[in-house]
Amino acid sequence: MSESSRPNSKVARVIEQYDLGGMGEQLEVAWTGERGERTSLRDLADEFNRAVLGAAIRQSDGAVPETDVQSAYQTLTGDDVSSADRMRKQRDLEAMGVDVDAVQSDFVTHQAIHTYLTEYREAELPEQSGDPEKKAETLERLRGRTAAVTESTVDALVASGDLVERDYDVIVDVRVICGECGTDYAASELLREGGCDCGGGDNT
Repeated sequence: MSESSRPNSKVARVIEQYDLGGMGEQLEVAWTGERGERTSLRDLADEFNRAVLGAAIRQSDGAVPETDVQSAYQTLTGDDVSSADRMRKQRDLEAMGVDVDAVQSDFVTHQAIHTYLTEYREAELPEQSGDPEKKAETLERLRGRTAAVTESTVDALVASGDLVERDYDVIVDVRVICGECGTDYAASELLREGGCDCGGGDNT
């Protein structure tokens, strides 16, 4: 399996283009509500696009506070902004060396964010993955994705000369061990079997 087996994604391309490391995980965590309340896809698209604009400004050697990036984004995209104000902001950014047309073409929609999360990152909302079979399939997809990313990283480091060239095999194996009897299971196998059947803790 390789990175080329993944579906095409504008969001993934833009993340790489603007060096937005960690943005993919940040979007997934916010959408699934892993660490709190869930964030809507529209809000995530705005958050992503603001990050793109901020990165473009930084790449042009501009130094502006985050509040100014938010203000600039609102001026470029807001429905209630006059064309004159929008034009002035575009000229200000262009004077800083920002290619405004190129940046705006890299903005994404909430549909693109959804496609990236569900098809590229294979993320699922908690309520959509309630049964053990689906959870087992999710673990297997995550294992495959981890293997693919690791393989791609190793290949890249070998190609750049940062890793000694050898015939490397990538193995990703997540195991769960029963604390009562010590039986070792593949994680997805344990889910499908409904747990360990050793009867540990049963006093009858």
